[in-house]
Amino acid sequence: MIYFFELIKYRNEQLFFFGLVCFILAVIFLLLSRISSVQLLGVNIWYKPFKFALSIGLYAITMAWYCYYLPSFNITLFNWTIIILFGFEILYIALQAGRGQASHFNLSTPLYATLYQLMGLAAAIVTFYTAYVGILFFINDFPNLPIAYLWGIRFGIIIFVIFSLEGGLMGGRMAHSVGGEDGNTGIPFLNWSKKYGDLRIAHFIGMHALQVLPLIANYLLKNTKAILFVSALYGLLALFTLIQALNGKPFHKL
Repeated sequence: MIYFFELIKYRNEQLFFFGLVCFILAVIFLLLSRISSVQLLGVNIWYKPFKFALSIGLYAITMAWYCYYLPSFNITLFNWTIIILFGFEILYIALQAGRGQASHFNLSTPLYATLYQLMGLAAAIVTFYTAYVGILFFINDFPNLPIAYLWGIRFGIIIFVIFSLEGGLMGGRMAHSVGGEDGNTGIPFLNWSKKYGDLRIAHFIGMHALQVLPLIANYLLKNTKAILFVSALYGLLALFTLIQALNGKPFHKL
């Protein structure tokens, strides 16, 4: 594990340290959730910043690893785009948690509405920048990469982009629950609704294709046809959970 982090630091020092800061913040937020009893929509106020910090840290470390393979790529511009935009998201979510206020779907004041819209813009920019990275993985040659691993990266990015954009569906509805209001009874910790459809499930599954598919390709399957098949199944799973949510059906009835 130490060697792995040393290798990431070698490949991309800026995203390595940003990811490390995100992981440290995630631990702090988790500890705060054990100390604070403040809840929002029936969930501890610090769970959201914890999950975002952890997810963004994973994204930073993952992209630090992948972008190292790209020839003639402006890595400095990419790094600072990710650090500034995602750094803003974590900061705002944490500040709102500290104030006992919602960060998402909060239009209660002009300032909160503006900051929420800026978060959406930041997420969109990162998503399209990641899509551009995905295009580079299609148009460039990577003779030193196993072909199955390369396809795992390609499909991981494709599915990530699609279901990252699905976040816009939640933003447009100003809610993640379908068939009822947000804040209903959910499964432990993730809080995915046990009563209504929940758009966060497909969002979560799809976005983490970025890590899951390349890992499966590199360490388990090591076969191009097999990873293409598994990638298709994974994408269909994410799509199925999205359709179920849109029909108002909860996760435990999948």
